[in-house]
Amino acid sequence: MSEPAEESADSGAAPEPPDIDLPSDAFDAVLDALSDHTPGDPLRFEGFSVAPDLRGDIDEDRYVLADGDRRTGLTEGELHEALAERAPAVTDWYAFERVVGEFGPRRAFLRWLEDADGATVATRYAALAEGVERAWGELRITATLTDRGERRYDVRHADDAGVSVDELDAHEDPLDARDLVRYDEQGRYRPLKTAPSLAGGWVFPELGPRDAYEAVETIYPATVANWHREREGELDVNHWRETMARQSGIYGVVKTWDRGEGYEHVNWVAEACCDDSQCLKRREWEYDDETDLDVDGGDGAFPCREPCSVVVSAARKWTRLESEQPRTYEFELTPSEKEQVEDIIDAVADGRIDEIREADTKEGANRYRTRFLRAKLFDGDGNLAGVPTEPDENDEE
Repeated sequence: MSEPAEESADSGAAPEPPDIDLPSDAFDAVLDALSDHTPGDPLRFEGFSVAPDLRGDIDEDRYVLADGDRRTGLTEGELHEALAERAPAVTDWYAFERVVGEFGPRRAFLRWLEDADGATVATRYAALAEGVERAWGELRITATLTDRGERRYDVRHADDAGVSVDELDAHEDPLDARDLVRYDEQGRYRPLKTAPSLAGGWVFPELGPRDAYEAVETIYPATVANWHREREGELDVNHWRETMARQSGIYGVVKTWDRGEGYEHVNWVAEACCDDSQCLKRREWEYDDETDLDVDGGDGAFPCREPCSVVVSAARKWTRLESEQPRTYEFELTPSEKEQVEDIIDAVADGRIDEIREADTKEGANRYRTRFLRAKLFDGDGNLAGVPTEPDENDEE
């Protein structure tokens, strides 16, 4: 397997593409395109062009092929023979112009997979014959080529790269991905589809271009569309303040969190929800269009254009929690116990609890150490150090 191919400036020679048989569908598409041609505007392929021969003394369809030299008066059979000799360029045109179709996110993404905007057909076909791999979030997408110049895509979890298809749960319908992304490895529901918690063990081994795009968009909704908008300079970003300003109903309470006291609370939200460890998107939204957050937006391949529903839902809860008045509580902890509380918070926040072995009591968040701390410090009502969360009715505030 290889990454998208690039021709070496020092090699002096283009790589040799594989032998390609010209499919009848591709040739028929060329004839259809020529029948709808605009006079003076030939059908262009990489390295040559074809046009109808419009000389008035010809009674049957004839064609002109120009590739530095100019061949006129070609019959349909002669044109087929000439195009068969140039099958890689013809099938490449057919793949994107007729199979993939219109310009837009799908076409841009599939061309990006094989670096179609940065390398020649010969270079790309030589690479595709070996298999070109690209990463997209937690996906590993491998593009290959049939002997008819047709693209085929293998879509799987990156952790399953190199695993035989026979050892994975194989799928043909891209919409099967809706079930594959619903739960993580532990069977827990995934409310955020771009969380780095995608379960593996499955593969779409031989998708066509349109189905490959459909599978990726099902696994990571709108990521290709927003990636494409960003590439075109058309990404419309909705920042925190404008997003929260349009919340209504039970989420309208979030608007009360902005009280003209700065935006430190939004930094906390972004640090909690939008870190690379929590979401594969790269946050492009800020506090407002004039105020950047102090928290890094991450390194994801695809952009996040506005606070998502998970962020809004969490912010609603935090709005209510942050409206509480602070109280002073007094506890006695040994230095090691204080550090253990810090370790527990870090381990939970980073999702490392399952990685801490039961026998590893050196870890502060070890289950037995935590249970010991609870046994020592909690009273019968579950109060830390016997201090109730709410004061007794007879206590003064």
